[in-house]
Amino acid sequence: RRGDGRRDGQWEGTLMHPFAYARPDRADQAVAIGADPDSMFLAGGTELLNWMRLGIVAPERVIDISRLTELERIESLASGALRIGALVKLNDAAQHPAVVRDYPVLSQSILKAASAQLRNLATIGGNPLQRTRCPYFRAEETLPCNKRVPGSGCAARHGLNDKHAIFGWTDDCVAVQPSDPAVALAALDAVIVTQARNGGRRLPAREFHTLPADGPERDNVLRHGELITAIELPAPAPRSAYVKLRERESYEYATVSAAAAVNVEKGVIQQVRIALGSVAHRPWRLDEAERRLVGVRIGCAEMRAAIDAAFAEARPLAHNAHKIPLARNAAVRVLHMTARLP
Repeated sequence: RRGDGRRDGQWEGTLMHPFAYARPDRADQAVAIGADPDSMFLAGGTELLNWMRLGIVAPERVIDISRLTELERIESLASGALRIGALVKLNDAAQHPAVVRDYPVLSQSILKAASAQLRNLATIGGNPLQRTRCPYFRAEETLPCNKRVPGSGCAARHGLNDKHAIFGWTDDCVAVQPSDPAVALAALDAVIVTQARNGGRRLPAREFHTLPADGPERDNVLRHGELITAIELPAPAPRSAYVKLRERESYEYATVSAAAAVNVEKGVIQQVRIALGSVAHRPWRLDEAERRLVGVRIGCAEMRAAIDAAFAEARPLAHNAHKIPLARNAAVRVLHMTARLP
């Protein structure tokens, strides 16, 4: 064993998989190379390198997109929207004056994600591509997990599932999506912009991640070789906020989280969007609550009743019933936070 913890040709007992490496200078070059079915894009690398280390993926070619400076800009659009390039570092996005002023929910969600060191490396386009933190999926030994080995089963379904889903799960998968910024983007009705050889797409952030019924092995709606180039935020949402509940304050994934963007006149809700995190395999919008909250005064009993109604379809697993009151309270709390904003 070498002094850095490696054996020759090994990382922690896992055989290294040889791969080709490409580093294009333009997005069109990247997507042309990425059409190879055995290739994967590398941005900050905070997720892909872990997947490779654990044996979750073994690409034949890694395409390093870190030189695509065209994807590093933040710019205002004529429509009033804000366009954030996919390679903008998380800390840079969180501290950008326009984000802090007009989209505080996104700034707050980023600053509660990971550590400062990782946020200096991870990108806004790469963060929503995180895969579940389910320990059965991330295990160094192969365990029953339909996401990792389709058809092998879901060990979490009747195993340790206190961190898992209360919405949208099936017997094939009870995992949750861990990204904090993704929850804020869902509440903002953001759009994820992509580029591919056969043309790019504009994908609603709230529909970007898939549910287990769509196939437990899937994580999102991206096609192979499709590259995220930007995230567009619609009209400013200055009255917005993010709540994250976790077992410890530092460097921990959410037990539950909540993001809200609200339009209020004289204390009465005119429009509201609420998304929950770590309760499903995608950020979970409380559509029923959003409908019921229009015309309701923040802080009144009707507000709590509207939130409660959105939990009628919640289905706790054996060990995570505590998530239901936590998520309810997080949704109520985040609405109160938006009411206190100027």
